[in-house]
Amino acid sequence: MNTKFCWLMSTRTTEQHPSPTGRRQHCRHKYSTWTVFMLDTVPAGVEIELARFFAAARLRASDYGEHYVALWDSLAQASSGGKRVRPALVLAAYAGFGGRDQGLVAPVAVSFELLHTAFLIHDDVIDRDLTRRGVANIAGRFSDRALAHGAAADQAGVWAAAAAILAGDLALSEAHRALAKLPVDVPTRLRLLDLLDRAVFVSAAGELADVTNSSARHPLTVAEVITTLENKTAVYSFEAPLQAGAVLAGAGADAISVLGRYGRLVGVAFQLTDDLLGVFGDPLKTGKSVTADLREGKQTALIAHAGSTASWSLIAPYLGKVDLNDDEAERAREYLRACGAKEAAEGLAYDHSRLAVEALDPAIIPTELRASLIELAEAAVNRSR
Repeated sequence: MNTKFCWLMSTRTTEQHPSPTGRRQHCRHKYSTWTVFMLDTVPAGVEIELARFFAAARLRASDYGEHYVALWDSLAQASSGGKRVRPALVLAAYAGFGGRDQGLVAPVAVSFELLHTAFLIHDDVIDRDLTRRGVANIAGRFSDRALAHGAAADQAGVWAAAAAILAGDLALSEAHRALAKLPVDVPTRLRLLDLLDRAVFVSAAGELADVTNSSARHPLTVAEVITTLENKTAVYSFEAPLQAGAVLAGAGADAISVLGRYGRLVGVAFQLTDDLLGVFGDPLKTGKSVTADLREGKQTALIAHAGSTASWSLIAPYLGKVDLNDDEAERAREYLRACGAKEAAEGLAYDHSRLAVEALDPAIIPTELRASLIELAEAAVNRSR
């Protein structure tokens, strides 16, 4: 199997930063998406495994009534249309260390996709959102379903929250079940389950910190922001999938450790860039508002840096302002540029990308996998969406 990543790139260029590998290029492509696809195997194997899983779940659910079937339909829909990056990382590490059994690795890849789905669903519950990217999420669909069945508005809210919480719980349970049923030796199965357990445990800590931080009356430090990003997202999205694929392929402890450090660093680089795009991106490309994070008063590296400057008194009134308009948002962006917050956050993202590349010891990580992971580190910070 060819393990090289295929990247989708635009023709836009940038000269703002050197490559994380240290090579200045005359004309750098700016990645239009950070999505990576494994040639020939992703997404087919993963999609087939997911389809098989949801078909079996719907059949089981049919014994328990139409609402439960509808819940599984909604869960399948919530899991569809994603970039499948976490499964791709599982497959990349597995193949990179010599794994060849696609039937064996597919359930592991699906496990991390279901974990991601569970976290997204629960995140929407925490945020009390009824949509995701402009489309009704599970809570939104069950709110509509409740109203259609004659429920009052407050009852519809209970339906919505209950359905979303249960759907997230089911996805989380099935993520563990996929690994528990894997036909491998007991030590390998336990190592995989430990990786998944750590991903859940650390991500929960990160989510709680994120919610707690959102009510802070003062800006966080940059170190506090980085810790939250690492715990909430980097561990389950990058570190654990890479390590799981390597463990399944029989990689040694040194390789697992290297992939863990790389995954945490590149995950933080990606999230730092995501937060930059949330304020300075193009909504037509990102599909996200560039005022929502400001209205929310989201604690990001941008805000942490701004809070340490003399410009903070100019910026603070715009953060957490629920009726923030476009003109005010643009003024806040101007202040963030002027005080150096934008440049500092960009530099921090590139530093993490560079450190991720440096972590990939060529004596430990196979050549082809290492090349692909270097591309991932570059794409994490050179993107417009």
